[in-house]
Amino acid sequence: MLINKSVLCIIPARSGSKGLPNKNTKLFLGKPLISWSIEQALSSKFIDKVIVSTDDIKIIKISRKYGACVPFIRPKYLANSSASTTDVILHALNYMRHIGSRYDIITLLQPTSPLRTTDNIDEAIGFLKEKKTKSVVSLCEAEHSPLWANVLPINKSMKNFLNLKIKNKNRQALQVYYRLNGAIYASHIDYFIKNKGFFGNRTYAYIMSQKRSVDIDSIIDFELAEIIKTKYLTD
Repeated sequence: MLINKSVLCIIPARSGSKGLPNKNTKLFLGKPLISWSIEQALSSKFIDKVIVSTDDIKIIKISRKYGACVPFIRPKYLANSSASTTDVILHALNYMRHIGSRYDIITLLQPTSPLRTTDNIDEAIGFLKEKKTKSVVSLCEAEHSPLWANVLPINKSMKNFLNLKIKNKNRQALQVYYRLNGAIYASHIDYFIKNKGFFGNRTYAYIMSQKRSVDIDSIIDFELAEIIKTKYLTD
């Protein structure tokens, strides 16, 4: 256990998904997508309890089959696309506190990131101790520099689309940017509640490789993740 701190893992998995219907139960290399995150969490040396927050009966059955606890059915007002992840986590924390289960650290694992590993999870949680910080969020290097991107006016004019300072620079000469990959979030619960989320002055980055950072939101993401897993990853 991390410095005598108890760790609760929450895996959020609502039934609705516009980008890829039923993605959490869709078979990813022979197993339901959500099962990958459950098994990774259960293998962690730091996580004490794994719960799934869902409104879907099929997800409940699958989650329990793979060893996760489903202590409640997520209320309808938290099961739509407008519900925030913060509200979903606070609901879970309040419920666990109500039944007498209290924890010090919260870890959020989205089921749409099956390519992360248990080692990634443990390294991120361990980072809370090493950095003496309050929150850790996983990132990876951005595939494309945001300096090459901009908004477009209605007439599609590209006047001033690129900053003149980077207009004639190649990719290698540009500053390295990082993006959120959605794979791992970890925080001391008091810090999470105070900041209403994982981000604050004492939040640090845990860097992951791009090949571990596919976040499944569409069928293209799903098939890409399967290709990367089978062709380029050994675990």
